[in-house]
Parts: sequence; structure tokens; C-alpha cells
Amino acid sequence: MKITVSHILVRHQYEAEDILRALENGKSFEELARKHSTCPSAAEGGALGTFGLGRMDEDFEDAAFVLNVGETTKKPVRTKFGYHIIKRTA
Repeated sequence: MKITVSHILVRHQYEAEDILRALENGKSFEELARKHSTCPSAAEGGALGTFGLGRMDEDFEDAAFVLNVGETTKKPVRTKFGYHIIKRTA
């Protein structure tokens, strides 16, 4: 199974929680990714592309693979890279 996701990566949990609140208030995921994400994917609105199991950090995959298409994580996902907000796009 392969999925397609976008994400927003920040260094601190409080930043991720602020972004989640902005999403709840109707802000665009892609716009927030461009503005706040520290990942190079920010330039693409956070798009990471399509991947299968075993390609990403285990905690990232655990959160991403349970999402339905169009769904975003409800809480920050911590990995060795920082805190992620993950959106499954396909």
C-alpha cells in the first residue's frame, strides 16, 4: 500500500499546536506549510509525494497510514526531526 501526504514540520510542540488551531479556524494547510515548515517541502505546500511502508520515520508512518484521504492529524507527531502535522492527500 502506498499513500500520498503533505506535512508541516516545526521544531517545537507549541508551534505545531498553534498551526493545528489555525487549521481548525479554516487556514489553508498549504499556505501554513509555506509559511512555517522547516522542511524543504515547504516550497511545495508541504507535499512529500507518494511512499510505502518503510520509507519514513516509524512514528511518522504510524500516524500517516491511519489517516483517510483528506484527513489531517489531530495532534502533533513527534519524530527525531521535530513535530509534524500530517495531511493525507491520496
